Amino acid sequence: MTFALTDWMLYSMWVVMGAMGLNFLVGLYQSLKDGAFSSDLITKYLSDLVMFVLPLFMLSNMTVFDSTGWIMETAFYIGAFGVVVKYLMDLKGKL
Repeated sequence: MTFALTDWMLYSMWVVMGAMGLNFLVGLYQSLKDGAFSSDLITKYLSDLVMFVLPLFMLSNMTVFDSTGWIMETAFYIGAFGVVVKYLMDLKGKL
């Protein structure tokens, strides 16, 4: 299985990974500042990679099966937008 992301799909995946990374760094900083660091912080983001990012990669690979050329890409962009909104809301709650 190869992960072939085209132009805007690659940029949207960068935004998704950037939002996840920023949320992780803010959570890490707050847990270290409070002295309440636990491994749950890391395992949460590892499970989020499986629950949010892997399906996006699977959608990007299913574009081969889409004869119209836009249905799977639209699903990918909607999913990426939803993940970014989720992490921005989580970040807003942490700050």
